[in-house]
Amino acid sequence: MTKKLACLASTALVGCLLSATAAMAQSTGSQANEVDSVVVTATGQRAVAGQIVETLPKSRASVDAAFLATQSTGQNVFQSLNLLPGVSFTNNDPYGSSGGNLRLRGFDGARVSVTFDGVPLNDTGNYAVYPNQQLDAELIDRASVNLGTTDVDSPTASATGGTINYITRKPSHEFGGIADASIGDDNYRRGFLMLDTGDIGPLGTRAFVAGSWQKYDKWKGPGSLEKKQVNARIMQDIGDRGDFVSLAVNYNENRNNNIRQLSLADFRNFGKNYDYDAVCNPAAVGGVVVPGNCTNYYGRQVNPSNTGSVRGSALFHLADNIRLTVDPSFQYTLADGGSQLATISETDGRVRGTTTNGKDLNGDGDTADTVAFFAPSVTNTRRYTVTSSLIWDLNEDHRIRVAYTGDYGRHRQTGEYTTLDAAGNPTNVFGGKEGHGAKVLTSDGSFLRARDRFSIAQLNQAAAEYRGKFMDSRLTVNLGVRAPFFKRELNQYCYTQNATGLTSVISGFSVLCTTQTPVVTNTDGTVQFAPNGTTTGAALANLRYIKPWSATVKYDKVLPNAGATYDIGGGHTVYVSYAEGFSSPRTDNLYTATLENGVGSPADTRPESTKTYDLGYRFSSPTVMATAAVWKTDYANRIVQAYDPDLNISIDRNVGAVKAYGLDTQAAWAVAEYLTVTGSFSYNKSEIQQDLQVNAAGATIPLSGKQVVETPKYTFGGRVDWDVTEALHLGVQGKYTGNRFSTDVNDEVAPHYTVWDLSLEYDLPFAKKTYAQLNVNNLFNETYFGSISSRTNAVALTGSAASAPTYYIGSPRTVQFTLRTEF
Repeated sequence: MTKKLACLASTALVGCLLSATAAMAQSTGSQANEVDSVVVTATGQRAVAGQIVETLPKSRASVDAAFLATQSTGQNVFQSLNLLPGVSFTNNDPYGSSGGNLRLRGFDGARVSVTFDGVPLNDTGNYAVYPNQQLDAELIDRASVNLGTTDVDSPTASATGGTINYITRKPSHEFGGIADASIGDDNYRRGFLMLDTGDIGPLGTRAFVAGSWQKYDKWKGPGSLEKKQVNARIMQDIGDRGDFVSLAVNYNENRNNNIRQLSLADFRNFGKNYDYDAVCNPAAVGGVVVPGNCTNYYGRQVNPSNTGSVRGSALFHLADNIRLTVDPSFQYTLADGGSQLATISETDGRVRGTTTNGKDLNGDGDTADTVAFFAPSVTNTRRYTVTSSLIWDLNEDHRIRVAYTGDYGRHRQTGEYTTLDAAGNPTNVFGGKEGHGAKVLTSDGSFLRARDRFSIAQLNQAAAEYRGKFMDSRLTVNLGVRAPFFKRELNQYCYTQNATGLTSVISGFSVLCTTQTPVVTNTDGTVQFAPNGTTTGAALANLRYIKPWSATVKYDKVLPNAGATYDIGGGHTVYVSYAEGFSSPRTDNLYTATLENGVGSPADTRPESTKTYDLGYRFSSPTVMATAAVWKTDYANRIVQAYDPDLNISIDRNVGAVKAYGLDTQAAWAVAEYLTVTGSFSYNKSEIQQDLQVNAAGATIPLSGKQVVETPKYTFGGRVDWDVTEALHLGVQGKYTGNRFSTDVNDEVAPHYTVWDLSLEYDLPFAKKTYAQLNVNNLFNETYFGSISSRTNAVALTGSAASAPTYYIGSPRTVQFTLRTEF
């Protein structure tokens, strides 16, 4: 049997059906709970060429390490999941370091729980996921997608749309390693090295350590992207019943220049290669040119991040039929973004603070200037999580599991100014963040900042699950419930523009960070400042601001789930499932302040909730696997959020109830020992149910019946794997993405597109395994709109001004060459 057939199910995505190998759940507890749900034939397999089908009653799709190896090296894992049914991911550059946009059955990435060895990766503030910060693909053992459901112990505040879980490979019992080096278009360079210690010492302890470095130029415009990552894991097996303890660490560092997003007008007027300027061309303020005041300069469009985690995992048998699993972790994040430019007069109220003195900010000996500064929006998070399960096998057919999840995140969001150099570049990419760059001091000894808030996001969750087998194990029933309790402690240290009464508001609405004394205190508790104490001059002199405030909010929900799967026989199974989802309001949403008894209070943002129904069918034989699932989701209180890169804020749009239904299918056929064909198809109809009222006068935006933004109605995916010879292997894959509306009212659309990729692999007779691989992404050089920053309406409506959506343009054809050896 050739190599390709031996790992056919993974490399050809046979294993990416709505099923997965048993250990593809997120936590140690979920893995232990599901490991014996696999049904195999007498020959040790039930599927094509070794791919195993589980009996869990939920829609799940997956890939494993063998498939990931066929993709271009350095690619983020979400791009490698893009061929799966129900998944739509748009990459912002050909190699993955610019991030991208994830949709799962129409749900955006903030509504999809992403976990890494059971560790939650969604941001504690806005629940966003960052594709460019994910684990090196060479170290991912398996990655899976739950469509519309969570695992019972999922540590999530936002998973109304499902989960993506991936797990790190275990250290090998034998000494060895992997080394690969890559070059490609756009001056692409990457190196990766991993070493396994094998079993060492009297206890057979094993470990690996790995590192990677990647750098390349942007595919358009000036600038580059650089990524460094270090990983290690040490593992100790205990006894002969599968018990173990493990500790893993990860550190990832990105230093990126942003790629410019384009509106339709930009694209028509300037073409797809339109980007930021190569030099700073400063603009004038009040008729005087301000050095560094260049809004379109690439050198200040940076997106740095330092992230890391320490992850423990353990499994212990307390008795022959009782197991305990514990997964503790710590995560650290320091990152920033935004427009990153601020100009301020040397006599501005924010500069004077509690004094009446201006300050010489540029060192020219006077206080008569306007000065430009680097003003990024920095996020610094420290997060502590533990997930634990107790699994009790009552007998061979009945099991009970109880689980607890605790997640505690300290979320600091600041925007300290720091200086620009003579060319307009920041002197530190993290601004004046303590311990990094120098702050810009004001006349009273304070410092200039664009935002200043501190949050604690806390989750305590209890869960229970029962699984029973009946009718000679042909019928499996799962009954579960999870009960999350969310607590959000909010501390806004800046003044906030009074947004009371607004229906559509902006997260962190128009804050003013200052130590100056208000000139007016109004009867409602709001305050006003002198004209030069506002952010844009005398025109805002009469704006009312809510004083700095603190608040605590709590949310909780009991979320049942149930499912059953029945083995009809002859390789045919059917399943049905029901699951409820819940998303507490984003911490960022809650900083939209309103007045309550004269003091600031978080806006009345209601949680989102979902009810999802799935009916599925699976078939497997030695040469064919197929699956189909029809699904329906009832979505209450949907809030649409789009990031504005110029303002560095997220615009929230409450579009109310959404009804969604669809079909996810996939099939794979081993045509011959050397040839495999797979394909997937998804249909998604996600329809808003009501119009949106935008003001007290009753003006509405016509949303009823409109398709949810950024959600393609049709997607097709497929791949062919062909062993041309014993040494030469060819893979071709393609993904069709249908039309996607970029506004809630559906008055602007991103056209459908198809992207094809090719991989060629040639085995070389060296070491344990050595091969050369050629990857060509976007083989036919398709021009298309990728990630979308959506808006309410592109054409002006009563009660809502026009706002143009922006798009990342898909990267052109890109060629990459990799030499890889395993020893």
